[in-house]
Amino acid sequence: MPDDPATPASARQQAEHHYYAALDLVLEGHHEQAVEQYRQSVAADPKFTDALHGLSRALQDLNRFDEAIVVAQQISAIDPDDILAHTSLSILYQKKGMVPEAEAEGNKARVLGWKQQLKKGSG
Repeated sequence: MPDDPATPASARQQAEHHYYAALDLVLEGHHEQAVEQYRQSVAADPKFTDALHGLSRALQDLNRFDEAIVVAQQISAIDPDDILAHTSLSILYQKKGMVPEAEAEGNKARVLGWKQQLKKGSG
């Protein structure tokens, strides 16, 4: 059976298995091992943005800001309307002292938030 190509459903199941393992590792304070589980999750399903968010955050917690930025940029490429991706980029750029980039990403997150509120017809 290992020779069978993974179906989308089994790929997502495998991704979720690694994702939940990573969450447990983060809770236990094992960020380095969590990064590996998140990477395996993303390898199984490259568009699984929950795993990408977790990976970015775990890398940030390890002060590996450049790697975290690359991952957050991947999320934005998959889902340009992902507010959390832009917020994460803003925080990461700020931590690196990249103020103009941080402000630009923060503004993108705010505008997306307003657009979502308008769609919901808040009032």
